[in-house]
This record gives sequence, C-alpha cells and structure tokens, in this order.
Amino acid sequence: MELVPLTAIDKADTAWVMTSAALVLLMTLPGIALFYAGLVRRKNVVNTMAAVFAVACIVTLTWFGIGYSLAFTADSAWLGNLSRAWFASLHFDGKRNVLAVSHLAPHLPEAAYALFQAAFAIITTSLIVGAVVERMRFAAMLVFAALWSVLIYAPVAHWVWEGSGWLNQLGALDFAGGAVVHVNAGVAALVCAYVLGRRRGYGTEAFEPNSLGWTAMGTALLLFGWFGFNAGSALSADGRAALAFVVTLVAASAAGLSWMLLEWIRRGAPTLLGLLSGMVGGLVAITPAAGFVQVGSAVWIGLIAGAVCYWGATWLKRRLGADDSLDVFGVHGVGGIAGSLLTAVFADPLIAGTGATVLNQLVAVLAVAAYSAVGTLLVLTVIRLLMPLRVDSVEEMEGLDISLHLERQH
Repeated sequence: MELVPLTAIDKADTAWVMTSAALVLLMTLPGIALFYAGLVRRKNVVNTMAAVFAVACIVTLTWFGIGYSLAFTADSAWLGNLSRAWFASLHFDGKRNVLAVSHLAPHLPEAAYALFQAAFAIITTSLIVGAVVERMRFAAMLVFAALWSVLIYAPVAHWVWEGSGWLNQLGALDFAGGAVVHVNAGVAALVCAYVLGRRRGYGTEAFEPNSLGWTAMGTALLLFGWFGFNAGSALSADGRAALAFVVTLVAASAAGLSWMLLEWIRRGAPTLLGLLSGMVGGLVAITPAAGFVQVGSAVWIGLIAGAVCYWGATWLKRRLGADDSLDVFGVHGVGGIAGSLLTAVFADPLIAGTGATVLNQLVAVLAVAAYSAVGTLLVLTVIRLLMPLRVDSVEEMEGLDISLHLERQH
C-alpha cells in the first residue's frame, strides 16, 4: 500500500473530485431513478425505482470490496490484483499523518479517487435497468448487478483507464467513459433484452409513459450531474475541467435540438421526450471527448449524436427486434459508439497531448462491445441456473409493484 504524508494532498483538487463524485451519484440517485420511473407504466414505478436504488447499494459494496482493486491496480494488461480489496484503499492513519493514494492520482486521497470511480460503476450498472424494466425478477436483478459490476465493468475499466491496461497502452482515448460506461452498458442492456424476451403486449399495445414530468426532472439531474461526470474526470480543478464543463453543456444542447428537429420533420411535432432523449444522447457522445476537444467541435458532436441516437431508438431498434424497454442501447450504446469514434475525428492534440486514430477507437469499441456481450450472456446464463430471470405472466400483467413489492404508486 502506498502511503504519503497528509501534506502531499492537494486540497483544492480533493474538494473538486469529492464534489464531482457527489454530482455523479446524483445522476443515479435520483436522476436515473426519476428518468426511468417516468417512462414506465404506473403499475411498475415502484419496482423501477427500487431496482435503481438497490443496484446502487449493491454496487457500492462490490466496488469497494473487490471491483476497485481489480480495475485500478497495475498488475497486468487485462486485470488488476486484490491488493486494494476489502476497503484497503481507504486507509487513513491520523496518528502518523499518512494516508493511502493511488498511483493514478497521487495528489488525492485514494478514498476520494475510489469514491469518484465508485459513482461511475454505480451509474453504469444502473443504466442496464432501463432495458429490463416491467418484466425482470427483482432477485435476479440484484444478483446480476453484483456479478456484472465485478466481472464485466471492472475489467473494462482496467483496460481503458488503468495505465497498464491494454487499450490504454494502445492509445485509445476515453476521457470519462464513452466505451467504459456507455458502450459497455448499452451492449449489456441489448443482450439482457434479448435473453428476457419482449414484454406482454409489446408491439400491439401502447406503452405510455406515466409521467414525462418525472422524466424531465430526471434529465435535468442527469445534466447537472454530468458536469461532475465529465469535468470531474480531469481529477483537478484546472483549465481542462473548465473546458470539459463547457463542452458538456454545448453538446447536450446541440443534440437536444438535433433530435427534436428530426422528429419534428418526420412526425410533424416536436416532443418533450425527443428533446430530453436528444440531450442525453449528446451527453453520452461528448463523454469520451470532453477533455480533448474545442467548444466548436462539441457542437458537431452534439448535432451528430442527436441524429444517430434518434436513428438508434427508432429504425435500428425496429431492425434489431429486441424489447429494449427504455432505449438504453439506442441512446447509450449508439451514442457511446458515435462519441468514441468522433473523439478521434475532433480531438485536438494541443489539448489531448496526443493524437487519436479512428482505428484505435474502433478497436476499443469492438473489444468492449464483444466482452460486454459475451460476459453479460454468461452472467445471465449462470443466474438462470439458480433462479428464474423473468416474472410469470400473472405477475407481469398485475404489475411488478404489487406482485413483487406489495406497494403501489398513487
């Protein structure tokens, strides 16, 4: 364990990273919970919120227990070791005035760095909930979250963000999680949707959102928290963080308008849901590029992201045929892929400090997508041997709020 004197810690950067961690946690609780709960039918609101909150609780423990150590220790190109397992990274000795730091951020207490990364692990796993709502058994979801966060998320984070990781060594750029978070979660969500099958009535009944107001509030919290997501990834209160903050807002705005205008042209009316979905798509796409691009480039990334995410949630979704309930793949998967590739197109070497190639970015996207798809399928297969993945038809028709939780949203 690497211990340094308390005086070696940068207090301003520590304050910024801890604030950013809180902002990223806000994205999940209550951001994602409200965003998703507003989109499901009223009979499944409690279950959707419970799933997001429970996943956050589980991943917090799996992350500090083992996931962080596997992701952020420099043991090999493929996976870390267990030297930071079971909360060792949080070591603090006030008597000797020393504390643990990570080799990736020696100016921060490792507790702050691990917390910031925990918030990423939590939201990535929570995103998958949106693909399986209204039909996945609650117990199966909890087991899935525990296994997926350790076996899928942690290795991918190691590949991309740990200095010894093979994609990091390759030169792939992912400032705040285009591949690690969004491609990873989006592909996993698509696999889950295929394995679980379609909801009863899908394609023949209108599944109307129960509260677009909740979804709008959730989007606002996502936007607010995303500033910590992207700007916090600079790990310092500096110029790169300020730039990442600005391009995040610019890309989200451009993408929201892009999706809205396309839908306006095609459907004859601008919708609130389209505007909100476009903003989220823009946030997703700017994530891998946030610390590497100029503001003008963020406009283009946002405009492109709004269009491709609209395509992903409409035409592509129909072609794929999976009931990805809340378009996790269409927005996060497609947006993450587009953003990762566009990072190579728009990254400014004067900001990034290095060049990027479309080939390297494509290798990273394909590697993460393949590992996430195969790993998610294996995790679901193992769980299916232990318990049913899906509720029965009576429980599904009654609604998961009453059938699983004995509660109802009034």
